[in-house]
Amino acid sequence: MFVAEVVGRTLAELGAGHCFGVVGSGNFIVTNALRQHGVPFTAARHEGGAATMADAYARVSGRVGLVSVHQGCGLTNAATGIGEAAKSRTPLIVLAAEAASSAVGSNFSMDQDGFARSVQAVPERIHSARTAVADTVRAYRRAVNDRRTVVLNLPLDIQAQEVPETAAAPVSVPLSVPVRPGRASVAALADLLEQAERPVFIAGRGGRGARNEVLALAEHAGALVATSAVAKGLFNGEKFNLGISGGFSSPLAADLITGADLIVGFGCALNMWTMRQGTLIGPETAVVQVDLEDAALGANRAVTLGVLGDSAETAAAVLTELVARGDAPRAGYRTDSVRQRMASIRWQDEELDDFSTDSRIDPRILSRRLDELLPRERIVAVDSGNFMGYPSQFLEVPDENGFCFTQAFQSIGLGLATAIGAAVARPDRLPVLGTGDGGFHMAVAELETAVRLELPLVCIVYNDAAYGAEVHHFGADNPQADMGTVVFPETDAAAIGRGFGADGLTVRSVQDLDAVSAWLASGPRRPLVIDAKIASDGGAWWLAEAFKGH
Repeated sequence: MFVAEVVGRTLAELGAGHCFGVVGSGNFIVTNALRQHGVPFTAARHEGGAATMADAYARVSGRVGLVSVHQGCGLTNAATGIGEAAKSRTPLIVLAAEAASSAVGSNFSMDQDGFARSVQAVPERIHSARTAVADTVRAYRRAVNDRRTVVLNLPLDIQAQEVPETAAAPVSVPLSVPVRPGRASVAALADLLEQAERPVFIAGRGGRGARNEVLALAEHAGALVATSAVAKGLFNGEKFNLGISGGFSSPLAADLITGADLIVGFGCALNMWTMRQGTLIGPETAVVQVDLEDAALGANRAVTLGVLGDSAETAAAVLTELVARGDAPRAGYRTDSVRQRMASIRWQDEELDDFSTDSRIDPRILSRRLDELLPRERIVAVDSGNFMGYPSQFLEVPDENGFCFTQAFQSIGLGLATAIGAAVARPDRLPVLGTGDGGFHMAVAELETAVRLELPLVCIVYNDAAYGAEVHHFGADNPQADMGTVVFPETDAAAIGRGFGADGLTVRSVQDLDAVSAWLASGPRRPLVIDAKIASDGGAWWLAEAFKGH
């Protein structure tokens, strides 16, 4: 077997889940080797889309996603998707063909190691035929055990080498065990919980596997629970669940979080988004951060206590410590008055002053009605932009695996690929995309991929014919500002969708959404592009908060 074939076989044997990519001469053999050994492959229309599909697939499935790209330009095309995955610590491997070291002056030559580092990914490479298996295993271990996005470079001359039979045997990968917190940290957190009267627990991406443990500790300590946006749905069904903390918090949730005297972040960065530039933390509030990485502790704000440990292990250990001390469960923040207030905690419960016009629909009314129409078993993907709060706030999801939020790099145009990757990971759920017209046009090539895969993808285009965030941000303080660079002619997204083979629907009023029910009843096997002509919201307040940090 040649190196390219051994790499593909080894990744398949290690348990890689799905590969996305654009195939050229440099990655043709390794991609086919993956397919031959049972790893499904989805051809994207652009490498950037492929990288984001693999990112979303890995987040939702819990398995390692793969990206396969051509040398040089294939890798640079994937840059934003790789950067998003790397910043999100997604276990992902990019199989990047690389020009041979002897190919001086090749059109495809570039510093691929330096490129990987520049977007915060980890560069690895296949060094020789004799080390090909070990090199592949090392990259896989780095992705899984360290939760990193790895760019595995495959030089063309190395790919073509024949692997000695003695060096081709597969190697197992010992997986890391959860990090247990130190005794002193457990005792210190227990002390803070004993002193707290109004504790709030906020779980982020690192808390997604710790639902039961965090809830058990919260019940004992009398804590309310919330999540960052990326972990939306984690505490569904819990009566003291505040929902999302941060820019997407409902007014009541924000008020209750601000009233906490202790905030504990489980696998949560406690960044400007989750804490609204710190305004959700009272001046006397103690702050605890639990994370697997020492460098993450206190990275975004000063903390009272940093605990190095796995979220589930930490919550379980602290509960054991409290019980061992003889501490009985207490009400804490879970009082009858708080319970009564939380009966209307959801955004759906807020009274709305409809600002729809004769030709444009209020995006809140649009989102609320779609939440009623679409099946509950859904997976919601959200692009970036002025609109993004509406699907995030109003479209409910069944659990934390029903929401895929690729926002670490703050790029528009990732939503469509996110929805496709998530749909591949969870074919049992209806994929739903919330995107702006800017992000839709930027990513529209991947609509053909969704059509080809026969995905019943509901693509909601919040269409204001502009880069709305910039319009509202730069126009807020200067009504005379020239907006010609960020405002565009009206486009017909529904017609564009039909041109790709999808169904299309133009929505200007809530009555227009009745057609969605008929589409769902038809047992669809192709996407539906909803071109929602939305009325101006005057600038989403959650982005106004975010721009303070720019």
